[in-house]
Amino acid sequence: MTPNLILIFFLLHLSLFKFVPQAAAAGGQWALLQPNIGIVAMHMQLLSNDRVVIFDRTDFGLSNISLPNGQCRIDKTDTALKTDCSAHSIEYDVASNSIRPLTVLTDVWCSSGAVLPDGRLLQTGGFNDGDHAVRIYRPCSDCDWDEIKSGLTQRRWYATNQILPDGRQIIIGGRRQFNYEFYPKTNSDSKAYNLRFLVETNDPKIENNLYPLVFLNVDGNLFIFANNRAILFDYTKDVVVRNYPKLPDQNPRSYPSTGSGVLLPLKSLQGGEIGAEVLVCGGAPKGSHVSAMNGKFVGALNTCGRIKITDPEPVWVMETMPLARVMGDMVLLPNGNVLIINGGATGTAGWEFGRDPVLKPVVYWPDNSIGSRFEIQNPSTIPRMYHSTAVLLRDGRVLIGGSNPHTYYNFTGVFFPTELRLEAFLPSYLNSESNNLRPKVISPASSVKIKYGQRLVVRFMVTGSVNRNLVTVTMIAPSFNTHSFSMNQRLLVLGRGNVITLGKSTYEVEVVTPGSGNLAPSGYYMLFVVHQEIPSEGIWVQIQ
Repeated sequence: MTPNLILIFFLLHLSLFKFVPQAAAAGGQWALLQPNIGIVAMHMQLLSNDRVVIFDRTDFGLSNISLPNGQCRIDKTDTALKTDCSAHSIEYDVASNSIRPLTVLTDVWCSSGAVLPDGRLLQTGGFNDGDHAVRIYRPCSDCDWDEIKSGLTQRRWYATNQILPDGRQIIIGGRRQFNYEFYPKTNSDSKAYNLRFLVETNDPKIENNLYPLVFLNVDGNLFIFANNRAILFDYTKDVVVRNYPKLPDQNPRSYPSTGSGVLLPLKSLQGGEIGAEVLVCGGAPKGSHVSAMNGKFVGALNTCGRIKITDPEPVWVMETMPLARVMGDMVLLPNGNVLIINGGATGTAGWEFGRDPVLKPVVYWPDNSIGSRFEIQNPSTIPRMYHSTAVLLRDGRVLIGGSNPHTYYNFTGVFFPTELRLEAFLPSYLNSESNNLRPKVISPASSVKIKYGQRLVVRFMVTGSVNRNLVTVTMIAPSFNTHSFSMNQRLLVLGRGNVITLGKSTYEVEVVTPGSGNLAPSGYYMLFVVHQEIPSEGIWVQIQ
């Protein structure tokens, strides 16, 4: 392992900012991208061709967009329509701001996924006829879903996927599934393995351990958080390496008491060691779901817990958010800050159980001192409640979609009508006032292949004055987002050499790529040059 680790961020297509901002620039801006994408953006994944695969569930009833080529889906067990000629998946093209309907036939409701090392989306599980399904989507201009109906050993509904250092994925948990399995399958490893931790964190009445927060630790083990506690798990030996302390407030943070969490940016510590920290924010107090079922909506949690998972004796450090939030999404930004967005101020996840939308995002500055880490941003006008999503785009914007707390598409006479609009949040680093400080990557070219522990020269331009001490290179994995968790979200800050001046406004810096698959599983990442907290237009890199 190299002693230095590099986080590579990048911003792409600044020319796309033709959409009219809807809020003042000081705390971020909002832009409406599409007034109607036809479906609820319940699940989203950015691919390496800058297109976003979006889908909801096949048993919502008729969507607002038809299946391609006059197709219809016939399902005698569907709870809404036995014959449905509408689409429940689309592809959103970031560059052209256009959508294309896709054909998904098995039910993808509350499913999971992650991107394979070659850039294909591997998508797993769901409901009804989709609970054992595996689906593959290739990033190309006219591709569609390829479905394998019996690809999984166990039914997976509300499960979590994590990419492993060898390129496989581990699929953990799900409703009434206290086990895990791997994909792709091999002849010697095609079964499911019991995980007692999921039994221990299960509440028989409401579960409270679905969509567990899973992160690949820098030692190759898995940090798994469910309900109000976490373990470090060695999946190669099927053993728990460490039990972490419970959150001090004892409150659950997993579905339906839905909080969110991120692995904070990975960077070298003193002596070349790589430390890892996890941040878990928001959620609903214990008992909130039962209260909501009885018509009483309890206030959401306004706390975050932060823990150094690589410490010999780790402890949770609690912080207070300026806004309480349940069903929020946490998105790592290219400069290493965390955007907390979407959700409500009372209630829980689930049908009709959330109230009081939180329209203002918050940015968390992990390197600031406690008490000065949160910054409230300008509000959206669109409530984003249950079944909302958020993903980082290569141009630095955050794509926001979804919201449907109803069992079907329901546009009138309800709290929070089914939401089909797609919008973008533009963090303040995209303000025009920052243009002269914003780097532009000259080389390497996008889609470059890189190796572990490689010395990589990155050339960039900055029109204004450069502070060489405030230049970093970051790299971030595109994540699969659903139900307030971005699976496989990962940001690495790379060690670098001196910033060298090549000519007027032109510079180069040598960085060292991550040293192993434990730090950065093979696959596609977005690479950014960041100057004074302002990220560049980015490029795709593929680490092998």
